[in-house]
Amino acid sequence: MRMSKHSILEATKLKKYFPIQTGLFRRTVGWVRAVDGVSLKIYQEETFGVVGESGCGKSTLGMTLLRLHEPSGGSIVFQGKDITRVGFSHLKKLRREFQMIFQDPFSSLNPRMRAGSIVEEGLRVHKISSARQRTKITRELLERVGLPPGSYRRFPHEFSGGQRQRVGIARALATHPLLIVADEAVSALDVSVRAQMLNLMLDLKKDFHLTYIFVSHDLSVVKSICNRIMVMYLGKGVEMTNTTKLFTKPLHPYTVALISAVPVPDPDYLMNRVILDGDVPSPVNPPPACRFHTRCPVKQDICEQEEPLLEEKEPGHFVACHYPGSLDLLEGGIRQ
Repeated sequence: MRMSKHSILEATKLKKYFPIQTGLFRRTVGWVRAVDGVSLKIYQEETFGVVGESGCGKSTLGMTLLRLHEPSGGSIVFQGKDITRVGFSHLKKLRREFQMIFQDPFSSLNPRMRAGSIVEEGLRVHKISSARQRTKITRELLERVGLPPGSYRRFPHEFSGGQRQRVGIARALATHPLLIVADEAVSALDVSVRAQMLNLMLDLKKDFHLTYIFVSHDLSVVKSICNRIMVMYLGKGVEMTNTTKLFTKPLHPYTVALISAVPVPDPDYLMNRVILDGDVPSPVNPPPACRFHTRCPVKQDICEQEEPLLEEKEPGHFVACHYPGSLDLLEGGIRQ
């Protein structure tokens, strides 16, 4: 797929820290560094994947980019305008341009509202069209995402999990946004429904000229839908490139370990797993220098002394590692 080189969103050294508070007076005793200095650029009409283990900060990154979480540092530029600290009234207008599909199709819908009202709410808030026209738009959107006739009057509990997520997708589309962040949008669904949902999202992307930021822990899902992928570890981006390069020539040891853990549906294919030692360190007190060095199978002394920057090691291939390519992903296994 050919992508436009016009950037729609750019983040520079973006940070989001959550305070740890204790005692009667809620004294701050520390910070959870959920996102710690992430820089990225999203191009118009591409699907940009963000992957990593649970707790790496990928969902927080998606919410911070839309300012559902207020950033602790860095900048966010959307459509050429810095939106990092714009006021509420300006931000409300921008909400028409970017929306979110949430992970849980059960809790993300108001159980007391009918599907039609849920989808139509964004149109009412932004005063788009007349009441009659809003109803017409909503019914067309519910039909477009594959829901049966009569869905407009039904409550969330009357839908299956996959159908509820379709309502969430219709809600995100209502204001005709330019950018949608999909936070683990298919992880709670059955495998067969998951495939249908991914195909629907690809069709909608083409029809509505959408740009997606697709947050997921499932590498097989991002491989099937994304143009470019960023791998996150403990609040930082450690590798970023197009999908083909990431899966055929990963350069960061952490990325190699993730790919080695993906099951291959071929009994004759032998993959030697890269087993990482220990658990993911706490984002409250991350390791100094390279955050991956406590689990890295190829670490050297410099990894404990100097933090590697996310730099372009090959054309279009960014890696934060002092020794990129030290683990080679090969047919039939992984070689050190």
